[in-house]
Amino acid sequence: MIRTLLVANRGEIACRIFSTARRLGIRTVAVYSEADAQALHVKSADSAICIGPANATDSYLNVAAVIAAAQQSAADAIHPGYGFLSENAEFASACEQAGIIFVGPPADAISTMGSKTAAKQLMQSAGIPILPGYHGEEQDADFLATQADEIGYPLLIKASAGGGGKGMRLVTQAAEFADQLAGAKREAKSAFGDDVVLLERYLTAPKHIEVQLMADQHGDVVHLWERDCSVQRRHQKVIEEAPGPTVSSQLRNRLGQTAVMVAKQVGYVGAGTVEFIAEGDEFYFMEMNTRLQVEHPVTEAITGLDLVEMQLNVAAGEPLGLNQSDVKLDGHAIEVRLYAENPAKRFLPSTGKLVKFETSNSIRVDTGVRTGDSVSMHYDPMLAKLIVHAAHRDAAIEQLVHALRQCRIAGIEHNLGYLVGMLSHQLFKSGDYTTGIAELIHDEIVPDRKLEFAGAAGEFLLNRDRERSTTIPETPWVGSGFRVNQEAVRKVMLRQGKVNYTLEVVADELRVNGEPVVSLDPQCCEVLAESDFLYIMADGHTEKYVDQTDDMSRYQNQALTTAGIVAPMPGAVIAVNVQEGDTVKINDVLVVVEAMKMEHSIRATKDGVVKQLKCAVGDRVEEGLELVDIK
Repeated sequence: MIRTLLVANRGEIACRIFSTARRLGIRTVAVYSEADAQALHVKSADSAICIGPANATDSYLNVAAVIAAAQQSAADAIHPGYGFLSENAEFASACEQAGIIFVGPPADAISTMGSKTAAKQLMQSAGIPILPGYHGEEQDADFLATQADEIGYPLLIKASAGGGGKGMRLVTQAAEFADQLAGAKREAKSAFGDDVVLLERYLTAPKHIEVQLMADQHGDVVHLWERDCSVQRRHQKVIEEAPGPTVSSQLRNRLGQTAVMVAKQVGYVGAGTVEFIAEGDEFYFMEMNTRLQVEHPVTEAITGLDLVEMQLNVAAGEPLGLNQSDVKLDGHAIEVRLYAENPAKRFLPSTGKLVKFETSNSIRVDTGVRTGDSVSMHYDPMLAKLIVHAAHRDAAIEQLVHALRQCRIAGIEHNLGYLVGMLSHQLFKSGDYTTGIAELIHDEIVPDRKLEFAGAAGEFLLNRDRERSTTIPETPWVGSGFRVNQEAVRKVMLRQGKVNYTLEVVADELRVNGEPVVSLDPQCCEVLAESDFLYIMADGHTEKYVDQTDDMSRYQNQALTTAGIVAPMPGAVIAVNVQEGDTVKINDVLVVVEAMKMEHSIRATKDGVVKQLKCAVGDRVEEGLELVDIK
């Protein structure tokens, strides 16, 4: 029996686990880094213990600190959530040695399935289909390049340890292989402490299908149907749905039976997910995630089961208490991941204060943030998961789109509008999409609406000024907009980043930078004035502007651009590929910056010579800071 549970994680998953534990009467303990002292998960637990500084390596990944916190709080069990230590065999062993229940599979199962290389070799020996590729231990760069040539392009380089798209690179031609291999290994080492990679053939029109499993300590295993996780950007999932919209009942049974076989090969216990890549009626084993998945809520919705409760019961030694025939499949569920990122800039992560964070109360929302919280560069940029369940798929899509349009987020960049666009696109609605959908329709669902949003901002300022002017006696120079020998013109000046907008109302016509613009519908638009900024929120999008109408500095002749290369987001410099005096070509990778556990290559925007390096490996840089000056 578990009486006290420590959750070795943060954010929405920690809050989710605390919710179930509280319902079961289990006392809860949170751990947190110095950066998370005021975080929602800390406030959601019965007690909390600080385990180190902001850097995850010194806190959430510090095995000794987590074990010490569990002992200090007299916890019977530790739930690792997902990410961080959730698939760390050494951590599972450390829990066992300390006499603490690890809510997850045995350490040897984690070790076997945690290595994609070892897992694929085991599955191949058991007759389970895997993709053609190289899954050996040899890591010499020249050897891997030879293997890549034999496999053929396109191919994927994948980190053997871990997942979540980290340490994964798509290579389309031999000339790219060396750079992509170096980047994948560097990112894998940073994320998982292991730079071993494998190579696999890349299917051009695949589906990413995964099967949820639950196994007890008595040898019983059931599958809880499949999820379609094919909507991905940067090889990371964005939208998941269950059941798969194109999965036939026959294929569903084959997938489920194969997943159970996989679990039994390693004596699996607890919640796990077997991931397959599928094309038509054929599917191939990719990996097994030995933990609870981010997308588990859609499985809970269609089965009516609480997977966290099942995990806790299994960890306490209880039998599953259900057979495969008892697992129901009711309706359709969809989950979207709300990220702090900018889809218009290829999903660069965003940091800062959440000036406003409001989600719909008509659907399930799993989140670890609230209005006033800060989004840090230290951790994953996911803000929340929004989940719907309906009788059929079309109804689920309609309900989710409606709920997303009601959300209001200000202070950081986010992908809310992107999600609305994806769910509303006909290709997604058809269900017959593949893992290439995000790239294929990106430009269609990330429209440039800056002019109409600027128009809405300008109208808000004009209306506000008009309301204020009612307290001042109107004269030809105040309030009416009248000017001698000119049209009646009212004007405001806005700035967004380095772009200036001039908004004018001439008679009844709205113009932005001289172009007639139809502004946003006031019924679906919300404006938030915070400090010097205006946030315009509508249709899932948010645009931020600065009112410069009365700021005379805009008339100063100052250059707003730089000839150098700047950091696109806050982060840490992990590689510098050039020296002063080097000749560079456009698109050459000059610097690599790591932010929110992902690498971002900073490329040359023109041919030239490196005049000055303004950064070094290990530097912390802020957005907009010049890194390289090119002459």
